Amino acid sequence: MGVPAIDTRVELRGRGPELAALDRLLATARAGSSAVLVLRGEAGIGKTALLNYAVGRAAGFRTVAIAGTESEMELPFAVLHQLCAPMLGRLHELPGPQRDALSVAFGLREGEAPNRFLVGLAVLGLLAGAAEDRPLACLVDDAQWLDDESMQVLAFVARRLMAEPVALIFALRERARELAGLPELLVEGLSEPDARALLASACPAPLDPLVRDRIVAEAHGNPMALLQLPHALAPAELAGGFWLPGRHPVANHLENAFYQQFLALPPDSQRLMVTAAAEPTGDGGLLWRAAGLQAIPMDAALPAESSGLVEFGARVRFRHPLVRSAVYQRTPPPDRRAAHRALAQATDPQLDPDRRAWHLAQAATGPDEGVAADLERSADRAQGRGGAAAASFLRRAAELTPDPARRVTRALAAAQLDIDAGGAEQAENLLAVAEAGPLDDLRRARLERLRARLVFSRLRCRDAPRLLLDAAHRLAPLDGALARDTLLEAFGAAIFAGRLSDGPGQREVAEAARAGPPPPTPPRAVDVLLDSMAGLVIDGHAAGVDALQRALHVVRREQESGAPDADSRWLWLAFRVIPEPLVPELWDDDAWHEMASAAVRIARDTGALSVLPVALTYKAGYHVFAGEFRTASALIDEATAISEATGGAPMMYTSLVLSAWRAEESEAMALIERTIDEVGAWGEGRTVSLAHYATAALYNGLGRYETALAAATRACQYEDLGFFGWALVELIEAAARSGQPEAAGAALDKLTVRTRASGTEWALGVEACSRALLSDDQVADALYREAIERLGRCRVAVHLARAHLLYGEWLRRQNRRQESRTQLRCAYEAFSRMGADGLAERARRELLATGETVRKRTAGTATELTSQEAQIARLARDGHTNSEIAAQMFISPRTVEWHLGNVFAKLGVSSRRQLRSVLSSPKAPPTV
Repeated sequence: MGVPAIDTRVELRGRGPELAALDRLLATARAGSSAVLVLRGEAGIGKTALLNYAVGRAAGFRTVAIAGTESEMELPFAVLHQLCAPMLGRLHELPGPQRDALSVAFGLREGEAPNRFLVGLAVLGLLAGAAEDRPLACLVDDAQWLDDESMQVLAFVARRLMAEPVALIFALRERARELAGLPELLVEGLSEPDARALLASACPAPLDPLVRDRIVAEAHGNPMALLQLPHALAPAELAGGFWLPGRHPVANHLENAFYQQFLALPPDSQRLMVTAAAEPTGDGGLLWRAAGLQAIPMDAALPAESSGLVEFGARVRFRHPLVRSAVYQRTPPPDRRAAHRALAQATDPQLDPDRRAWHLAQAATGPDEGVAADLERSADRAQGRGGAAAASFLRRAAELTPDPARRVTRALAAAQLDIDAGGAEQAENLLAVAEAGPLDDLRRARLERLRARLVFSRLRCRDAPRLLLDAAHRLAPLDGALARDTLLEAFGAAIFAGRLSDGPGQREVAEAARAGPPPPTPPRAVDVLLDSMAGLVIDGHAAGVDALQRALHVVRREQESGAPDADSRWLWLAFRVIPEPLVPELWDDDAWHEMASAAVRIARDTGALSVLPVALTYKAGYHVFAGEFRTASALIDEATAISEATGGAPMMYTSLVLSAWRAEESEAMALIERTIDEVGAWGEGRTVSLAHYATAALYNGLGRYETALAAATRACQYEDLGFFGWALVELIEAAARSGQPEAAGAALDKLTVRTRASGTEWALGVEACSRALLSDDQVADALYREAIERLGRCRVAVHLARAHLLYGEWLRRQNRRQESRTQLRCAYEAFSRMGADGLAERARRELLATGETVRKRTAGTATELTSQEAQIARLARDGHTNSEIAAQMFISPRTVEWHLGNVFAKLGVSSRRQLRSVLSSPKAPPTV
């Protein structure tokens, strides 16, 4: 981050609100709490000057200032390494797994791809440690040019800083999705009076009023434009009014002004600056080695420094990022390539082979297999370090590959990496390169598969099942294993598309799987899952459940081993496509609990960024049905924070169900309606079904049965795996209470097929409760008792409490008031503890109708805890240390300690041991 060679008091004219915001931020960190701010504004608007102001005001702080570099965006963790470099002396203080992950990420040691969240925790630990003695100020300029890995980790850290005296300030030009939701300050242009005053203070010659007005108008209050544009004009133009400003963006004007200054330098100084602009790290030693290889003398630095454009030292610092871009972008390509060639020769091939390969690639004038092979090896190393840069290396390798067939192979490999990393636009371009051929049958089939995956990765849309199934058919005679992988992906796409699919549905995919290539010997987890899903869809529940249960056993065995298939897609398929719909389809609460817990553990251990929010949401769904709403809410919050930190879309699925069970009508319906609009636009029918189910559950809980019936009917119009059985339960209750026994009976018949095939206590308990709603008095009594007995032996507390409520309501209508009070009181207490307010109120009204006085429940101290405090309190109660809690929740130990202080104060305790007496212990898993 360069320091402008102008008077800061002049440059910061008219910035009172911005300076006050920075002062408040620093005061917050100085007082012991973290503070984060994103400064956003166009080039030259004054963001760098504001960062420099913050540096000047950070008296008593340890200050680290870094800047993103456009040419370094392809190098993983590059900017993060710059930020952490002054703190690496504390690396030994980090827990071993965090220390190892950060060391591998920074290339300090060899190792397997690091867990991205361990890297984030390690950086969080370094910042917290550096701030122990005095507050820490971290300033990140030009954040729009951070490499993806650095941006993801820093965004993650920004959201997890809480009780540390750390001020973290980002400056960038445009919104970054990774930083969405963080405190932001829009830096806008100066007012016209301030702009006129700034221009007058900086103008080196008399200024014609017409010229002044044009400069002020075109600058739009941009301070850098006001300060630099006059220097690009001749005195006659300034005084005589003959200058006619063009219609170019401000950044172009600034770059032109800087470039004119650059052109005034001697040729050797120009070549030195071009080399410096081509070297992204600012390494002075490397620059001078490259300069020597070009016969650039040492004294070439003097005119460049005298111009104020650059400073040469141990680190090379340009006055402004636009100086660097102006010099590099406007230099003729042959001169740029010469600079990169010298930099490659000056880079040690043993210590930094990837940067050397990158410079060689920039220096290449045409196809070069040697350079392409080096880039391919760099891509392999980048994957080993967990970097998305692998795709960038392979993209350039494909461009430089002279052999057309090998170019196609590399382009396809790069496209797959880009799809996995979320680089849809780059993947599209690479697939176009591959399509230019030559393509044999296998390459063309792989190309079609990647196009289908790209469509599905962008939007889980209605076209994806057809595209993936077509790709599977093309692959079948060429690569049976890859064809079966693609069929399972087609299954996932068909599940997501659901009722909105324009192409093949689940049955068509199942038939293709059964008629397609046989599984290898021994079969992989993917093969077992594919065959069991095909059997379920084609043969029905009665015949297909056994195979499905065996498939889930394979998945659970893989999870327990901690070593899933080498193919990273297994994680997505196993956690996203399989257990989420199929475990509820089997009504297997034990499997749900075990697989959800294992999914979270494996996703954390492997650093699977795209999977962890899914796994957390999946686990949150289990806790909703277990009646542990606060735990579910905490997991949803964590999943949302991770999605935001990594630029992923938030997972709304469990939020829909949780809001419905909580009976937060306005909030739930707003979320439901927004979700239906969004996913309906691109064809994600499965989520539409879930939204209708949530609506039915909401209004059944509120006792508005006709509205619930309409929603449940919509939910049951398509047999979505997993949700369909739940929706049938809602339909049965709503129809029975709305006086429509025929509709309820038809739904019960469909439900029975599923519950009898499953045979679990959850399934049979729900069936008994639903059947009781439609039975005569004596039969109903026995069925309600059976339901309560069965559901009491499993983990689904919401359905157990619901059975007590329905039984109590039935008993009251039978004038068995004393018995009804027992059931209704049990339901009321259970729903109140959970936070299922609608059902609790339903139970309370029924109790009042029996003549019982129901005291208004008041929230106890435990319910005053925030979701994060509650989760920390439970972990502390169970014996976890601060460091263990911090690692699990992606926060620092200091923040854990701060939260525990709040927990102790709210609960009126003074030790962890006392937490056991005020917080209920986790219920032991039941024996089924």
